[in-house]
Amino acid sequence: VLVKMAEKSGSPAATTPEQQQQQSQFLSDFIAEIVKNPLNLALVGVIAILVYKIVKSRTRPEETIQEVKKLPKLRRDFTIEELTKYDGKGPDGRILVAVNGSVYDVTRGARFYGPGGPYEAFGGRDASRALARFEVVAATDKYDDLSDLNTTEMNSIKEWEEQFKERYDYVGKLLKPGEAPTNYSDEEDEGSQRETETKSESYDAEKKADCNEAAEKSKSD
Repeated sequence: VLVKMAEKSGSPAATTPEQQQQQSQFLSDFIAEIVKNPLNLALVGVIAILVYKIVKSRTRPEETIQEVKKLPKLRRDFTIEELTKYDGKGPDGRILVAVNGSVYDVTRGARFYGPGGPYEAFGGRDASRALARFEVVAATDKYDDLSDLNTTEMNSIKEWEEQFKERYDYVGKLLKPGEAPTNYSDEEDEGSQRETETKSESYDAEKKADCNEAAEKSKSD
């Protein structure tokens, strides 16, 4: 009505004292309704928390990228006792997690597995049993052969293992009591030697084929 009257009089539709009073009254009624009803207060609290988490999650990745250190790749086997030293609290901040007998470097996921993260209990531990049962609990400091787990639980561990393979670097095996560690440097040297021998044999075969082709050509000439 006020807008129509302003249009008829040719003056701009500015906010009048009556409108300001109505807006102020509406705001007061709105706040009073929220305070009066506990459910409304709870909803406002939930909305505030969600907004805070959204804003915080947008800034966290940049901070995380700056904090994560670039460490040289590690290649060795671990006993359960040795593994406990890599929980993210060491000088280099490296974090290792064992799943189904394999050890993975999860340092790049420090915000999850490092100190203060939601899965901090897995850092420097064998997380197999906890993952099988969907429990975030500290693992035992003794070797766990998982022999008492059922088929469903073992399948769950294998699914988790595939995810770790895709996301993180494989470091080595989780050694059983008394098991000797693998000398990976020897394996790599042997692999390099085999590759060199294969390339040499391939080169010799190509050279011999070229010589035979040249000989056949000279005979035909």
